[in-house]
Amino acid sequence: MPPRFQPRAVAYEKNGRRYVVQEVEDGIVYCLSASGAETEFPEAQLLNETEWTARAGDRTERIYAAIRQSKAYAPHAGKVSRAAADRLLAKADRLVPGILDYAAFVIAERGRAEAGAGNAELSIVKCREIFDAAAPEARAALLAGLIGSPPEVLVGAVDLGDNLLRAMLAKAGSPGGPTFEEFGTRRRR
Repeated sequence: MPPRFQPRAVAYEKNGRRYVVQEVEDGIVYCLSASGAETEFPEAQLLNETEWTARAGDRTERIYAAIRQSKAYAPHAGKVSRAAADRLLAKADRLVPGILDYAAFVIAERGRAEAGAGNAELSIVKCREIFDAAAPEARAALLAGLIGSPPEVLVGAVDLGDNLLRAMLAKAGSPGGPTFEEFGTRRRR
């Protein structure tokens, strides 16, 4: 029977914290946390990837369902045209690659917190799918919210020049969340 934990494999605490296994010796699993801190656990306190997936199965889908239902993805009531919002989103993605992934992830984190839907690590790909399913006007408003601008101002900046829009998008951030630079180091899964 193969061991439950292999070096460089992922292990999960029962509360959802994720670790990378460094070594397993005499029933003790030595791990590194996402912040780089070394820690150790008895094998019984951790779950391997297969066990975690089996345990989390429906729960992760409920988390994404809660994100889809969050207030952030409600239809936008402002005065932003669909065509202008589409132009903004396309130009933002071209000028600052990854900004829409970042926006999708931050909005999903907020939606998950709003719904009190656990603390499992979110998939950037799934967050982006939810983001892309929203109307362009809503996505433009969400992006504007990340930079602290009214949606109409951000959408209006599309025609003013690339440098201005790039500078506005550089202000994207999330209090208490990862910065855009930190987000860029995450594995896209």
